[in-house]
Amino acid sequence: METSATVTLEQVEDGYAITAVHLKLEARIPGADQATFERLAGMAKAGCPVSKLFRAGIKLESTLVP
Repeated sequence: METSATVTLEQVEDGYAITAVHLKLEARIPGADQATFERLAGMAKAGCPVSKLFRAGIKLESTLVP
């Protein structure tokens, strides 16, 4: 398997933001058909910790200590 990622970083109103991530996966799996491969790849994407992170709410608690 070989995976590459293209990340789009754009200037937005309040700075910079990652606006897109494009993953490209190529694999050679003897006996696998395209439909099964796409189903399994989709399951991997849905369970990916990084994908979950992008959907997570982020809370910041900050305290200035004198």
